[in-house]
Amino acid sequence: MHENSPVIEELRSRFPGTIGAVQQTADSIPTVWVAAENASEVLRFLKSGIEASYRTLYDLFAVDERFRSDRQGLPESDFTVVYHLLSYGRNDDIRVKVPLKGEYPSLPSITDIWPSANWYEREAWDMFGIAFGGHPHLKRILMPPTWEGHPLRKEHPARATEMGPFRLPGVKEEEEQRALLFRPEEWGLKQGGEDTDYLFLNLGPQHPGTHGLLRIILELDGEEIVNAVLDIGYHHRAAEKMAERQSWHTFIPYTDRIDYLGGVMNNLPYVLAVEKLAGIEVPDKAKVVRVMMAEFFRIASHLVWYGTFAQDVGQLSPVFYMFTDRERVFSIVEAICGGRMHPSWFRIGGVAQDLPKGWDRLVRDFLDYLPPRLAEYDKMVMQNSILKARTRDVGVYTRDEAIEWGITGPGLRACGFEWDFRKRRPYSGYEQFEFDVPTGKRGDCYDRGVVRVEEIRQSLRIIEQCLKQMPEGPYKSQHRLATPPLKERTMHDIETLITHFLNVSWGPVIPPGEVFMGIEATKGNNGYYLISDGGTMSYRTRIRTPSFAHLQMIPLISRGLTVQDLLAIIASVDFVLADVDR
Repeated sequence: MHENSPVIEELRSRFPGTIGAVQQTADSIPTVWVAAENASEVLRFLKSGIEASYRTLYDLFAVDERFRSDRQGLPESDFTVVYHLLSYGRNDDIRVKVPLKGEYPSLPSITDIWPSANWYEREAWDMFGIAFGGHPHLKRILMPPTWEGHPLRKEHPARATEMGPFRLPGVKEEEEQRALLFRPEEWGLKQGGEDTDYLFLNLGPQHPGTHGLLRIILELDGEEIVNAVLDIGYHHRAAEKMAERQSWHTFIPYTDRIDYLGGVMNNLPYVLAVEKLAGIEVPDKAKVVRVMMAEFFRIASHLVWYGTFAQDVGQLSPVFYMFTDRERVFSIVEAICGGRMHPSWFRIGGVAQDLPKGWDRLVRDFLDYLPPRLAEYDKMVMQNSILKARTRDVGVYTRDEAIEWGITGPGLRACGFEWDFRKRRPYSGYEQFEFDVPTGKRGDCYDRGVVRVEEIRQSLRIIEQCLKQMPEGPYKSQHRLATPPLKERTMHDIETLITHFLNVSWGPVIPPGEVFMGIEATKGNNGYYLISDGGTMSYRTRIRTPSFAHLQMIPLISRGLTVQDLLAIIASVDFVLADVDR
């Protein structure tokens, strides 16, 4: 029980009378409510004052509570700010919630505790209008600077049909153009020193090296990067808002578009979270099929990274070879799922259909095909002296810095930290598979590459075990919230027919509650935090993506380097802008 959690007992002992309600959640993460005036003190203690401290600010987001009907005796709140902290020493999380009253509330910034809170607090201001006192630059981050309103508030329109027709008269176009001008002084940057004039250079948003719509404003002293300011949001398309207007089931295809290179890997944390909320047990065969398809998409994503990584440092041929290999992955995905890049194939309670005849032959052929190709790529790319010169000791961060900034996945393991959520917090039956967790040593661009290349081989190991040990049985749960009544049973009584009709048309009614589920996705830890108000749609969907955290660290590791080094860093981080902007 959360009430008896050791960390909660320690908080109550350290801060008597400060710790408020202890909330029961479906994910069993200790969740405490703290008043706004005490939040910073409690968070600082959790980060550095407690044994095996919670050093990672895993996520920070807000909830509009004003229209929520099932609050389960929680503190009065118009808005809630949620701090999700992660302790690697404990292999545990804690959630601190701060209730806020008023139309446009505020609370102190925690950027002095976690510098990585900068973007998260800007996002909460942008989406909800919650101010953070003492924040160094509280401006919009995902929406255009001229946007009116805060989109994730419940009263904000969700569809274009709820707004007036878009018009761009000349005066407004000029205003929009002026709003995009970069003013260094607004970001605390200087035009020059005593004997130096700095050059400000736009890299992007239309630039092949930024891997999508990303704008980086560089402050340069000659060729040396003095500072960098990242301008994101060009790919924002309201994924969380859409999640709150779709049924639990019909939102699944939208998840494919978050990390659009991850395919069904995006479905997995979402359906796992819904299943945990609803108490749905997934059959063994569905678990193994999910693991197999997730690993195929890990390989597909890493092949895209591998080719573009080589391309960004000047080697053109590998990208064509590796995209060809990715097509082989997609041929298997299409044969099994019916779709390729975005098959949207996982379902609440299992998968969409059983494996087709001949799937095993396709998988076996691929397992024979790819290893020799990887050996060729090792010689062509990873052993290339020019690539090594361009990437070794470039973009370095330490293990402590990675933990501090919320880095997960290959970027964390490249620092020598052997942490993989598939091993440390197994899900979907990963505990039954044998695979190694590759790590690096220096935490530089090259080691981030080494880790991903070896991860492809480990994914092949996992897929081979799926091939040899695929269990028999159903591919989906028969739980009433996952599968409607069988057709022949609907003919017996009207109640069963109604149930079938409602489950198919409106989707399941998920019990009230809150849950978080994170997985080891292609780019790092990707998670979904869901709030159900006891209806057919999510009340609040928070999508925690790894790329948002990873991108925020780029200025730190690029200072003092050159523009060509920055392009190598961007390539090695392996982000997707849809994953950043959502």
